[in-house]
Amino acid sequence: MPETKPKLLIVEDDAGLQAQLKWAYPDFEVIVAGDRASALAALRSEEPAVVTLDLGLPPDPDGTSEGFAVLDAIMALKPDTKVIVASGHGARESALQAIAKGAYDFYQKPVDIEALGLIVRRAFELHRIEGENRRLAVRSDDDNRVLGRMITGAPEMVKVARTIERVANTNVSVMLLGASGTGKELLARGLHDASDRARGAFVAINCAAIPENLLESELFGHEKGAFTGAVKTTEGKIEQAQGGTLFLDEVGDIPLPLQVKLLRFLQERVIERIGARKSIAVDTRIVCATHQDLEAMIGDGRFREDLFYRLAEIVVRIPGLAERPGDAALLAKAFLARFAKEMNPQVKGFSADALAAIDAWHWPGNVRELENRVKRAVIMADGKMIHAHDLDLAAEAAEDSQVLNLKTAREAADRRVIRHALARSEGNISSTAKMLGISRPTLYDLLKQYDMQV
Repeated sequence: MPETKPKLLIVEDDAGLQAQLKWAYPDFEVIVAGDRASALAALRSEEPAVVTLDLGLPPDPDGTSEGFAVLDAIMALKPDTKVIVASGHGARESALQAIAKGAYDFYQKPVDIEALGLIVRRAFELHRIEGENRRLAVRSDDDNRVLGRMITGAPEMVKVARTIERVANTNVSVMLLGASGTGKELLARGLHDASDRARGAFVAINCAAIPENLLESELFGHEKGAFTGAVKTTEGKIEQAQGGTLFLDEVGDIPLPLQVKLLRFLQERVIERIGARKSIAVDTRIVCATHQDLEAMIGDGRFREDLFYRLAEIVVRIPGLAERPGDAALLAKAFLARFAKEMNPQVKGFSADALAAIDAWHWPGNVRELENRVKRAVIMADGKMIHAHDLDLAAEAAEDSQVLNLKTAREAADRRVIRHALARSEGNISSTAKMLGISRPTLYDLLKQYDMQV
């Protein structure tokens, strides 16, 4: 069979330039589109790895609004796609805005065919390498992992993981914001493992779990005889993380006097143990997390504004489990495999009613609640399959899903089944369509109708 050429989508409204670019790249299968609708239709049907995008598209050929709308749609539908943006409108400002929105590169018109071809080939190579890396990161056929540890199939969490990967090899302080049980520590560990500090220690401390009078000693350490019971010199958590990463969970619970000392460390990178007379230089990166509204606490005088800006150089917001379509089923299967192996090998999987209940539940306790329910169900299960009543979700899910409007009920059922199929096929459109018994174009129409992302 002949070798399949990589697909290149050229979004350009100038017919002459379309023909010129199509002729110039014989090594690629070139698809052309002249407006937003045809570009997104080609993106869905052809799934090109690389797109060249002219920002000046109709109905705004003299501006950039329509081009940026296409870029936003591509990043939402196919975030792995490498988009090379071309424009002659305010080149520097457009370039910065395009890169911020997720474009791979920017090229200023008029087009130089050879130079643009070099950028296109480099984009294809990067797409190939990233795809290979993702395949190597997959631990099994049943899950999809990011940052080496976190299981997810949701675009929302993939975006979070990519943000963390981008900042991993910098020394900026990172603040993770999210409700309890969303996986903040797991993401902090992923950040550490992806950084050049991975060989150093990852040290975690929950600031809310330690009494105020002991927290300073836990963080900064103490000298022998510094206080009653200090029978030996002890390193604090900041020192223990030398050359690595310190994760401060529930940082909002640090008392104000101790916030001053932590701020000094962040500014000068030195610490003083309790009872010590000399400073110690420490190279430790700080990653922190909280579920509290720190900006409101600043307004109330309970958290220092200068410390907040030191800790929050990069802020990453983590969505709850209910905001991550398909993840509940993926995670439930992973938890079941682990707990069944440890506690009840006869349990093999979930029944259809259990999967429906998992998908319908709103998960106020997020991933931690799901883990606890699956663990309890594995222990208590009598047969090979876990049912909704084993998860204590039968009544809740049924009550939560009662809808009297027939159209709304049908739409909810469609969404639920599509999400299940996407999760089980790990987002593969062909497999999902086959599982649902429909064609790929029909599936794309449903995804567009219900505003669902793969």
